[in-house]
Amino acid sequence: MTVSTVASSSLAESAHRTRQAAQQLGYLSRDAKNAAIAAVADSLNLAAAEILEANAADCEAAQQEGLSKPLYDRLKLSESKLQAAIAGVRDVGKLPDPVGVAQLHRELDDGLVLKRITCPLGVLGVIFEARPDAAIQIASLALKSGNGVIFKGGKEASRSCQAIVAAIHRGLDYVGVPTDAIQLLTTREEILELLQLDSMVDLIIPRGSNAFVRFVQENTRIPVLGHADGICHIFIDQSAVLDKAIPIVVDAKTQYPAACNAVETLLIHQGVAKAFLPPLAEALQEKGVTLRGDAIAQSIVEMEAATEDDWQTEYSDLVLAIRVVDSPAEAIAHINTYGSRHTEAIISEAPQAVDSFFAQVDAAGVFHNCSTRFADGFRYGFGAEVGISTQKLPPRGPVGLEGLVTYKYQVVGNGHIAATYSGEDAKPFRHRNL
Repeated sequence: MTVSTVASSSLAESAHRTRQAAQQLGYLSRDAKNAAIAAVADSLNLAAAEILEANAADCEAAQQEGLSKPLYDRLKLSESKLQAAIAGVRDVGKLPDPVGVAQLHRELDDGLVLKRITCPLGVLGVIFEARPDAAIQIASLALKSGNGVIFKGGKEASRSCQAIVAAIHRGLDYVGVPTDAIQLLTTREEILELLQLDSMVDLIIPRGSNAFVRFVQENTRIPVLGHADGICHIFIDQSAVLDKAIPIVVDAKTQYPAACNAVETLLIHQGVAKAFLPPLAEALQEKGVTLRGDAIAQSIVEMEAATEDDWQTEYSDLVLAIRVVDSPAEAIAHINTYGSRHTEAIISEAPQAVDSFFAQVDAAGVFHNCSTRFADGFRYGFGAEVGISTQKLPPRGPVGLEGLVTYKYQVVGNGHIAATYSGEDAKPFRHRNL
């Protein structure tokens, strides 16, 4: 079976088919959706060699075209990375069904009952650079939540995405779920057309560089779930323990520097800077990290000079900016000035400093004595994530199933009319929670 792609001339018609398929998904039982998810996981596993071969071809072409290192790192699928993504699909199948949950059940009066019930959003438009594994994660979450998906991957991942979606289609076809529920766009011109389909698409999820996400946000009326920057900080407080701080900072910077939850700026209290910076710098430089510091940091350890741009840059690479601050308050002020509301961490043994940091830092995630790399849907137990949202309104942070459902109000009566509850002889409402 070959993957079906969407021609731009008929994108609206194809989106309509996806919407119809999504309506069918929305009515599937929990067991039927779980069976579809299991079939998709099995199909992806059977197609692993084919997917890796396609990805290798994408990576070879990307190297020839000079793709940047951060994007190349996101593009490359190792066998372990692919198997982890497939395991994530199976984990999604084990999660509770997010559809049909009664969030509110209230008796308004005798025989007049209100419910608020969760339901799918409808159709998701997912646009991403590199990151072919994002298609696997988001497809599984969409199936579980009863949503259709229209994918648009970057040209650098075209072969990988086609192999992945073909495998997903085979899995869906095996259990009788319409393959139109998951569609793949193939040309760059289709991006703008997709962004104009506000009558067909309910949510846009961009995954990629800052400039790319901003482009999406500025060119659609469809709600956008995502973040434009991942400028994460770690603050080493005066009470921090050095043996705890070093592995946390090294992990947050080097475990996967291309990730949006990697640390980009280190803030260190001046009271421990002279003792902490030399061993920290040595550990980071052993991992190939380039350091850029303010004047105080440079006076302690030899490193490049940091500029104003460094405080507002997501490197997505082995580069770390360092600033020495005189108090937790100054660290918090710096984070709230330059941070992207993604994930911020404090290393401290002082409860008051931690409480202040948690209360005052404006971010989707605030961490204590652990790496910022834990800001991830899989690590949170969501099975997978569709992306990370840095907006104030929910969903916020790593977004799993709960971010892909909305709700509707159901009111059931027996001949009730509003006039009964208005005027001089108005009958009072009962408003009793059931």
